[in-house]
Amino acid sequence: MMFGAMGNTDHGECVRMIHTALDAGINIIDTADVYSGGESEEIVGKALEGRRDEVVLATKFGLAMGDDANRRGGSARWIRRAVEESLRRLDTDHIDLYQMHRPDPNTDIDETLAALSDLVRAGKVRAVGGSFFAPEETVEAQWTAERRGHRPLRTEQCPYSILTRGVENRVLPTARRYGMGVLTFGPLNSGWLSGRADPTTGHRNAGLGAKMFDLSQPGVRAKAEAVQKLTALATEAGLPLAHLALAFVRAHPAVTSVLIGPRHPEHLTDLLAGADAELDDDVLDRIDEIVAPGVDVNPDDFYIDPTPPITDKRLRRR
Repeated sequence: MMFGAMGNTDHGECVRMIHTALDAGINIIDTADVYSGGESEEIVGKALEGRRDEVVLATKFGLAMGDDANRRGGSARWIRRAVEESLRRLDTDHIDLYQMHRPDPNTDIDETLAALSDLVRAGKVRAVGGSFFAPEETVEAQWTAERRGHRPLRTEQCPYSILTRGVENRVLPTARRYGMGVLTFGPLNSGWLSGRADPTTGHRNAGLGAKMFDLSQPGVRAKAEAVQKLTALATEAGLPLAHLALAFVRAHPAVTSVLIGPRHPEHLTDLLAGADAELDDDVLDRIDEIVAPGVDVNPDDFYIDPTPPITDKRLRRR
């Protein structure tokens, strides 16, 4: 997500970062059509020239690609167009994992899965997955796939960090029951767990994400207090805070892959250095004392979540 206009606009540096990651043993790259309006996919395509077979290449569709209401969602019409555009930008003939970026309440999941299954049969996609699916949405998708003969969702992509543990309640257990892989993102919680002296000064503390760093908000103050305690714990454990954060996410048995989003080479170098860090039970217990299992310290973290139906006033009318 940090490649292109949303982060690092130096294409050459981004390509070199991908090559550094591949050389270090990273074997999955996750992007999305919406990241920097397709620019991220183009950068990934450049970087994988001659190295495409070294990675599981994952991308996503579904979030709005501009103001046109037809260029978003999970309709068969848009899926057929979106995949062709992603294949072109990625400069590849197939996508290993094609993920629905968010559930689409305006399209029957049967239509979405049927279109995705067609892509698998055509060889353009190897497997399909979801992102930010609620447990009940995952169950509905898997039941629909079984009953209608569609390809099931093989993966779920969700936010997970020491500060955002809500997925431990139902999302991760549901994925395990269905034998799904889990790709987690945000292990550093937008920089809160990066080890910076003042996490509120990060590059994301503007625009839609500004409230995630506004210390006048109770949830943000609670995060700041938790980070202070976690920083002290990391020091006791002999680890940088970022390495503690990565190791925590990797420790969960449901987690298949921890996605990282470095913006600059030094960020990548630091994260790679902590790739093999492991936490013993004592440290994990101490983390549980600071942030209880299943708790999101700041419930307002996920500002791009779809509006919950309970707050949709249109549902008051018949």
